[in-house]
Formats: sequence, C-alpha cells, structure tokens
Amino acid sequence: MKSVEGKPVVPRYAALIRGINVGGHKKISMAELRELLATWGFTDVSTYLQSGNAVLTSPEGPDAVAARIEDGIREQLDMTVRVLVRTGPELQAVIDAHPLTAVADNGSRMFAHFLSADPDPALLAENDPRSLAPDEVVLGDRVIYQWCPNGALESPAVGPFVERKLKLTVTARNWNTVTKLASMLG
Repeated sequence: MKSVEGKPVVPRYAALIRGINVGGHKKISMAELRELLATWGFTDVSTYLQSGNAVLTSPEGPDAVAARIEDGIREQLDMTVRVLVRTGPELQAVIDAHPLTAVADNGSRMFAHFLSADPDPALLAENDPRSLAPDEVVLGDRVIYQWCPNGALESPAVGPFVERKLKLTVTARNWNTVTKLASMLG
C-alpha cells in the first residue's frame, strides 16, 4: 500500500461486472449492489448506470477484489458473474492510448472491451479480432478499442469473438462510461 505524508493510501478501483442487467437477465439494482459491496467490507462505494459499474476502495489487490465480488454475488444472489477490476491509472492509460480519436466522434459508439488477461500470442495469431473490422478495431494493453460508426448493433461482435477464440473474459463499456469511471476514480 502506498503512503502520502506517512498515511497509507487505500487503492480505489473500478469493478466492471460482466453481464448483469443486460436484456433482463441477472438483475441487480445498483442500490442493492452498493449495499452488498459495503457489507463485504468495501468502502466509498458508488455505482454508475445500471450496467454493473462500481467504484470502491479496498486495501486488497485487484484480483482479490474481483474474486470477493464474484464470490459474494454467487453466494448472496445465486448468480455467476465475472468481474474485471481496473485502477484509476489503468483506466487513464486506456484513455490516453485511445488510437481512434481521429474518427471516433461519438462516445456512445466508441467501446473499450476490457480483457481478463493479455491474449495468448499463438491464439491471437490465428484469431485476430482486428480482422473483423481492420479500420475500427485496435488492440491495446488488456483492452480492445472498437469504433462503431453505425452503432454497436451494426458492428462486428468483438466481445463474443474474443471470448470464443481467445478464451478470455471480456466486458465492454462505451467511451462515455470509461471516461466517467476514470473521473470517479479521480
């Protein structure tokens, strides 16, 4: 844990919960989620939108935070979900590295697909998601950027492709959400 002027700084995280409140499945109200996260010992909990975005503080590392949230949701709500956790600096790095700023002029049509790990190079060589839309899909560090000029429904389904072919967990957020979460983390 870092310290500032001799006082420990407890890390803040964005918890990206995959697959809740999408298409009427795995419904969790954000009020209930905030309450559960606080019950599980997380502090300074806030949520954003209804799609599984929480910002919280914990002395634990990102993997332990993700595991604790996954376990808690399974035990308390009988739902199996995956959680990807990012720090403020990690989200800011995603924003700073945005490779499509010249064309992506609508935050609701620009997506960051957060990956559970770096892709295996051998699998990536055989199943490169950039082949789906070479001008609109760019690989980053544990993220795939996707510009959807005609909207998400008219663009290649990068997330399912990556999960099926690269064997990774993926959860996507539009650019407006990514920048809002980064600002919430300060």
